Amino acid sequence: MASLAPASDGPLIVWTTATLREAGMTRRAIGAAVESGALHRVRRGRYLAGQSHPDVIAAARCGGRLDCVSLVSLVGVFVHRRAGLHVQQEEGASRRPAAPPDVRYHWRSSTAPPDSAVTALIEALAQSVRCQAPRSAVATLDSAWHLGFVDEDGLGQIFARLPRRYQVLRGLLEGRSESGPESLVRLLLRTLGCHVDVQVRIDGVGRVDFLVDGWLIVECDSERFHGDWQSHKRDRRRDSAALERGFCTVRLLAEDILYRPDAVRASLERILGRGRRAELRRSQADARRARRARAQSALFSGVRPTSVGRHKA
Repeated sequence: MASLAPASDGPLIVWTTATLREAGMTRRAIGAAVESGALHRVRRGRYLAGQSHPDVIAAARCGGRLDCVSLVSLVGVFVHRRAGLHVQQEEGASRRPAAPPDVRYHWRSSTAPPDSAVTALIEALAQSVRCQAPRSAVATLDSAWHLGFVDEDGLGQIFARLPRRYQVLRGLLEGRSESGPESLVRLLLRTLGCHVDVQVRIDGVGRVDFLVDGWLIVECDSERFHGDWQSHKRDRRRDSAALERGFCTVRLLAEDILYRPDAVRASLERILGRGRRAELRRSQADARRARRARAQSALFSGVRPTSVGRHKA
């Protein structure tokens, strides 16, 4: 599994005055480091490295550790909607400031070291499942799995921390989903009763995000990967190649998937409905052609060629 920590663990450690003194820093040197920005004084006698992320600093100022969706998004895992700062507080901890309006405390014990400024990532992922809607939680776990932050064993540890009612989500996970929007679209398509194949390679076209019901290619496009003209040209050539091979392509915008899901669902429902009706019409036309062919075969099967002979004069 990938490691959460950066090259140096400094930004993730809360140092005490005693720890810094033991490392050889005088009180004057500590004060100078704070003055220069090399250290942040987060609470009385508690310090963080100057390069620490603002969210880590804010959590430490609250006397806790960065947690849940705040930590998960910080390391690069997809989070659909992140509201405020999520901070883990030890159960029974005293003398903690009241949570500001934009901060949410999670009161529980942690396996993280006492001087850690963040919780263990497994704990944060488990907490993020509780704090999100089910589909968003699945997208977050898909992302963590795809990026290598967790494996099958790690997923087992996450669900071991969750109540039984969340266990159904494990069967919905898909480590091949390459983005949060892809995960959300996959779950949406499931609700429409479609057969969905993920990350399918089509000869002459390449790999596509989804192949739905064997005929509809669904691609999830974001500005990050499809925002330049070269990308547009590549996509259009792929779409033409797919059409030549009997596939239709619909390209969904990540922005719409994330913030206009009802419109995306309605659009896919109409597209799939038209496709099914067209397939029904093709099947009916094929059946009519087959009936005509059988009728003509039966008509001519009883007609034998007339023998041509010489007529007597």
